[in-house]
Amino acid sequence: MAARGARAAASALRLVRDMALPPTCIACRAPVADDGGLCPACWSRLTFISRPFCERLGTPFPADLGPGLLSPAAIAEPPAYDRARAVAHYDEVARRLVHALKFGDRTDLARPLGRMMAQAGAELLADADALVPVPLHWTRLWQRRFNQSAALADAVGRIAGRPVRNDLLVRRRRTGHQIGLSRAERARNVQGAFAVPALATGEVRGRRLVLVDDVLTTGATLEACARALSRAGAARVDALVFARVVDSGAAV
Repeated sequence: MAARGARAAASALRLVRDMALPPTCIACRAPVADDGGLCPACWSRLTFISRPFCERLGTPFPADLGPGLLSPAAIAEPPAYDRARAVAHYDEVARRLVHALKFGDRTDLARPLGRMMAQAGAELLADADALVPVPLHWTRLWQRRFNQSAALADAVGRIAGRPVRNDLLVRRRRTGHQIGLSRAERARNVQGAFAVPALATGEVRGRRLVLVDDVLTTGATLEACARALSRAGAARVDALVFARVVDSGAAV
């Protein structure tokens, strides 16, 4: 009886809330049926990434040529991480969502974006020992008040049942913004910026870890993070993001 009463009370509270604050699209604020969803227009403009894609980089192929294929970019320049997966192309709707989370204090977006990331990265998460969000330097964290990568990792971790370890990787120097930099400039900007704390080395060695970030463009940041974890003895380092740039000039 008590349980039924609690469920009835919760349903009543949701009804009152929905009447006062009807659910809206997380991207454009148009009315939708459920909280944390996208309206049909925004959903249709979000370009999801699904197979066939490069098994290493996660970049989509125009045609299915069989399982396990690698792209020319992955063969020519293998990344420091083992596999990368993303929910969608970094286009109009994805960019709006990421910018709202990162710069617009829309922390409410972490949960729906994390839900999509957990689905896109299911194969990475299946046997992962922990999720490792890309860290901010403490000065930038103080300015921004939260780390969007950590918020996404927390959401993914709750859904996938995997622990989130914010202590396994630190950004030991403040780097400039990556926006507007070439691929080479981005790599130089983050070179040596990340490290595994000495006290965390034992927690990294032999572990299967999944790096979590919001966007993958050239991959310089994730490369630097993966190298730091691999040097500390991680058995495998994968990368999971919400969106990624997909074009000929943005190989990971």
